[in-house]
This record gives sequence, C-alpha cells and structure tokens, in this order.
Amino acid sequence: MAQVTFKEKPVTLMGNEVTVGSNAPDFTVLANDLSEVNFSDYKGKVRLISVVPSIDTGVCDQQTRKFNEEAANLGNIEILTISADLPFAQKRWCAAAGIDNVQVLSDHRDLDFGKKYGVAIEELRLLSRSIFVVDSSDTVVYAEYVSEVTNHPNYEAAIEAAKSAN
Repeated sequence: MAQVTFKEKPVTLMGNEVTVGSNAPDFTVLANDLSEVNFSDYKGKVRLISVVPSIDTGVCDQQTRKFNEEAANLGNIEILTISADLPFAQKRWCAAAGIDNVQVLSDHRDLDFGKKYGVAIEELRLLSRSIFVVDSSDTVVYAEYVSEVTNHPNYEAAIEAAKSAN
C-alpha cells in the first residue's frame, strides 16, 4: 500500500492500491445535481481521474484548473476530478472558477471510489491526492499516489500517459 502523509503526518488509506496493468474497478459517485455517475458510464473511452482532497484548497484548485485547461489538447479523453466535497460546494466552485471541460464528481456519500482505489484517508474522510489513467479497455495504464497530500502530482507524466492511451 502507498505510504502517504498529510502535512508530514502519516495517514491510513482505506481500500486496495490500484496498480498499472490491473483492471480499473467500477465505482459510483455523485454529479453536482446529486445524480449517480458510474465509472462504467464512460466505458470505451480513455479516462484521466484527477483526485483531490478538497476542491476549495490551493493545490486542489490549481490541479483542477490545470486539467481543465489541458482538456482542450487531449481530444477524446474524459477527465474526471473526484473529491469528497459535497456536490453543492463543487457546483458553486466550478461556476466561480469557470470549470467546464472536466467532470467534477463527489465521493462524499459513501467513499465508494476512495475505497476501491485505495485513496480514502481514514483519519480525515478525505481523498488522498492521486492520478489514474485508464485506457478504453478498462486497464489502468498510469497510477500516481502523491506521497505528501499537500504536494502537486506529476501533471506531465499523467498527461503523457493519457495521450499514449488514446
């Protein structure tokens, strides 16, 4: 399991680590209108999953904006940003930030995504910063568990993995 810290203190990640070459687990999260969204809804497409602890924080804001900007260059790649924030907060933040090229989804209800991808932080009920790229046949082709939750992920590596999988 990935060793992760939050503000330099170790945290416990619930679930199983997802590794490159494994089949991407299906999961259910909520859209900003409270409708259920299943990962399988995007079947047959390359998907980049950007995981942030809280959309309202500096690094999470920058990470989401970065992938929103990159979406135009990535063509037919679905970009999903997932956090444990309430859907209402996500909707408000997206409207204020002008986020319209990525799907921002909530794992608040039952941490289904967080537990299936091994990113749910037990002590905080937040998701640990991470990036996953899944190809059109549902194989994980890139997985990054950021070792310090307050740090940025490797944007370039994730973007290259998504482009290569397309």
